[in-house]
Amino acid sequence: MNLPTWITVSRLVAIPLMFGLLIDPSVSHRWWAVAVFLLAACTDWLDGYLARRLNQVTELGKFLDPLVDKLLVLAPLLVLVQLGTVPAWGVFLILARELTIAGWRVGQPKVMGANMWGKAKTVVQIGAIALLISPLAQSYPAVALGLFWLAVVLTWWSGLIYLMA
Repeated sequence: MNLPTWITVSRLVAIPLMFGLLIDPSVSHRWWAVAVFLLAACTDWLDGYLARRLNQVTELGKFLDPLVDKLLVLAPLLVLVQLGTVPAWGVFLILARELTIAGWRVGQPKVMGANMWGKAKTVVQIGAIALLISPLAQSYPAVALGLFWLAVVLTWWSGLIYLMA
């Protein structure tokens, strides 16, 4: 495994760390969970950049990167369902889209990269999750949930665009 792939795999470490912090969702634990989540989310950009820059794009990396990205998004959303912060059916809508696109990609001879809508979806998902994990969600629940629902809509919209391309 090369450096970009190791960075991709390192994102998996963030998941149990976030779970551990959010078992007791105190204000300080929530802020730490946000920091862990955002650091892990930033490595998504880093591993892709390094893979291209160092000419180390591999089939393993192309397989693992989107899988780990989905786990990094879905894991905190499941915790947020357990905490009663977001409705399970909203998370199901995100999960359904992600599984549909992942299944669609398996049958494709060439995997398309993310388009503008896919990138917007990712940014909004990360922002929504970070806000929902943070203590700010309790002070601004309408903003936090509004961003969550925007993420759901963009998730579905980008999936439809991907399937029609």
